[in-house]
Amino acid sequence: MNLEATIAPIRLVPRHEPSRTAAAAPTPTPTPTPALRTLCSNCHLRDICLPCGMAHPDLARLDGLHFGRRKVKAGEELYRGGDRFAFIYAVRTGTFKSSLMLADGREQVSGFHMAGELMGLDGVANGRHASAATALEDAEVCAIPYGHLSELASGSAEMQMVMARLMSREIVREHSLMMLLGSMSAEERLAAFLVNLSQRMKARGYSPSEFHLRMSRAEIGSYLGMKLETVSRTFSSFQQRGMLEVDKRHIRIVDLDSLTRAFEPKVH
Repeated sequence: MNLEATIAPIRLVPRHEPSRTAAAAPTPTPTPTPALRTLCSNCHLRDICLPCGMAHPDLARLDGLHFGRRKVKAGEELYRGGDRFAFIYAVRTGTFKSSLMLADGREQVSGFHMAGELMGLDGVANGRHASAATALEDAEVCAIPYGHLSELASGSAEMQMVMARLMSREIVREHSLMMLLGSMSAEERLAAFLVNLSQRMKARGYSPSEFHLRMSRAEIGSYLGMKLETVSRTFSSFQQRGMLEVDKRHIRIVDLDSLTRAFEPKVH
């Protein structure tokens, strides 16, 4: 499903069939539902999303871009690899995974995205998305026209810094993934993954010690470069050592300090 074709499609009010026995009443003219839009200045995620740290004048200009909002069902793709790049997407609710399709048909998960995080910057370089973004649960995004955002940045030094920060985040994310795959053991990879999730949950006002994983063990393994059996075995090991309590996808971190120490030497 390609959601880039339109940002806020017009939804027509359905009309009812006239009765066969009674005289047909005049059919009302369908009226469009106003496009659903959002203002960054009023959003509860503004402190961790695109406008983070932005001064009021630039925030007001950002509000003028008229971001469209899109709902995405669990399992649906927001965009696919090779799709034309036109928007970056801010996650309002739900969780997404980004993934690449390998030559042999296997999927390589390259990231997980939560509320307040941005997706789609992989299309800046070549004008086409390099990866796909798929909803792991029912979700909603803000679609931000990249061309309009770039125009806004051309007249504002602060907006240029915001754009640079967005690109920097992508570079840091790529480097973090390379470190996970290249220099850490299986236990260190999973510990780092769980601690990172814990920190992101805390930043959004949720419990940092108890949460539900929206991704499968197989998707975690694909992201961390681990086989499914290794992911399951490592979860069991952490549970036996008193670091975690695991009930299917429900996780409770019992000893965050020990979990952090499991990978901490590798990140300093």
